Amino acid sequence: MQPNRRWRDLQPALFPDPYVFASAAEIPPGADPFAVIGEDEGTTLVITRDQADRLGLAYGYVAARITLTINSDLAAIGLTAEVSRVLAEAGISCNVIAGLAHDHLFVDVDRGPEALALLKRL
Repeated sequence: MQPNRRWRDLQPALFPDPYVFASAAEIPPGADPFAVIGEDEGTTLVITRDQADRLGLAYGYVAARITLTINSDLAAIGLTAEVSRVLAEAGISCNVIAGLAHDHLFVDVDRGPEALALLKRL
């Protein structure tokens, strides 16, 4: 299958700090989360592992953060599907958070460099 030409300039960037998903009743003082997601079951903080450790927040999944630095449109069709397909074929889990300007992917911390290389080929 031919890659979608619209995704040629994804320009993925891998961040050096590992991130975690932690649950909290509220944002702790001194925390600077990357994302805050309100769910019926509670609040999820996406935060660097160092911050979570410093704040005593429990977590399980440790992720590498990859940002697609292309300016993506929230109404674009197929970007998340294509990224997910490529990573899934390599056996890499992926959690996506879309902002107004960019998509942010969270993959297993040990597979971050591999995921980055795969995304650069799109």
